[in-house]
Amino acid sequence: MRHTGFRRTVVAIGVCSSLALAATACGSGADGAASGKTRITVNCEPPKSAKVDRAFFEADTAAFEQAHPDVDVVAHDAFPCQDPKTFDAKLAGGQMEDVFYTYFTDVRHVVDLGQAADLTPYLKELKSYGSIQKQLRDIYTVDGKVYGIPRTGYSMGLIYNRALFRKAGLDPDRPPATWEEVRAAARKIAALGDGTVGYADYSAQNQGGWHFTAELYAQGGDVVSADGRKATIDTPEGRAVLRNLHDMRWTDDSMGSKQLLVINDAQQMMGSGRLGMYLAAPDNIPILVKEKGGDYQDLALAPMPGGRATLVGGDGYMFRKNATPAQIRAGLKWLDHMFLTPGKGFLGDYARARKHGAPVGLPEPRLFTGAADATDQRVKQANANVPVENYRAFLDGNGKLRLKTEPPHAQQIYSVLDGIVSAVLTKEDADIDRLLEEASGKIDSILARG
Repeated sequence: MRHTGFRRTVVAIGVCSSLALAATACGSGADGAASGKTRITVNCEPPKSAKVDRAFFEADTAAFEQAHPDVDVVAHDAFPCQDPKTFDAKLAGGQMEDVFYTYFTDVRHVVDLGQAADLTPYLKELKSYGSIQKQLRDIYTVDGKVYGIPRTGYSMGLIYNRALFRKAGLDPDRPPATWEEVRAAARKIAALGDGTVGYADYSAQNQGGWHFTAELYAQGGDVVSADGRKATIDTPEGRAVLRNLHDMRWTDDSMGSKQLLVINDAQQMMGSGRLGMYLAAPDNIPILVKEKGGDYQDLALAPMPGGRATLVGGDGYMFRKNATPAQIRAGLKWLDHMFLTPGKGFLGDYARARKHGAPVGLPEPRLFTGAADATDQRVKQANANVPVENYRAFLDGNGKLRLKTEPPHAQQIYSVLDGIVSAVLTKEDADIDRLLEEASGKIDSILARG
């Protein structure tokens, strides 16, 4: 599912004047370029309404231009960073920026349309490339050629309420590691009464299909075949996902009576202290605190139950197919400066983020490996303002899981899968075998249309 593309900050301050930034931080983005300069257009500049992020972005871009006086960066304001309603039209019309933002799920589509520059000959210009996790680099590699650079990555985990765990007699330092343990913990939490729900799941607005996919991956299954031609949900793993949801809902009564939930419903319940567990990425945690009334001390994160795989998402940048070699080289240097230097830049300057009230210490995004990762984590921990020990289980367990991206035609497939999840959660006599068989046929049709 989609993210906005830039860090969520929570402090409204004036742009530039209230930051100890270079005087050139504001006023960048003129359309012209001085003679002899390489001009690149980039998108995903935070909008003016996101004052802190906008100030950071402008300051970092200005610093880049000062360090590279031969490059002129023209940033385009965007929220969200990629609008699905206009993305294809911009691609087809040749209107995309020289360096443009994409979700992981866009890569094959952009390449198939012939709208991406091959970056393979220029990778030596990107100092950080070898330090980025290979599984994330591979997302932007198609048929042996590199067409983009990952910027952030996230993976799903189990958010849980430590206070409710203690109240239910559960050890908050030993979160559920299997689906059987999730079910058992949910029963104990629901037994607290007073409207407390043990486990919540989505089942509307395509979000039920998204979570079914995550849970299927966690069971060791997949949504489509390796060649992308056939559905693979009508399997023991698919039945295990639906049977578990059915039994938690109807046998255990640990999921509450209100169903057809979406992400905001689960966040409201967790933030108010009425929910024990739900699946989400780490970026949910500051939302639960800043918008839903939660407390960082009560919120913890564990890896996906089952120990097999987790759904990952994220974003990065690709380059317009007609970008010149000079523009590609300049764009790669800009990416290095803005996003890919551990402990620095727009997403990595943790000291700056902490100073302005943004949460520091969440376990993701974790982009790098080796020495680069060690540097990034050291700087993050030194500036942490959230209880990092609450995420230790996630950090320890996540590295052992296989990282799996969303299926092709994800939103269309999720719409189909929504139906089977909602049926199981709203109809006690739902026929799981029939639901999976019918959904498989519909997904096969989606895949056949390409």
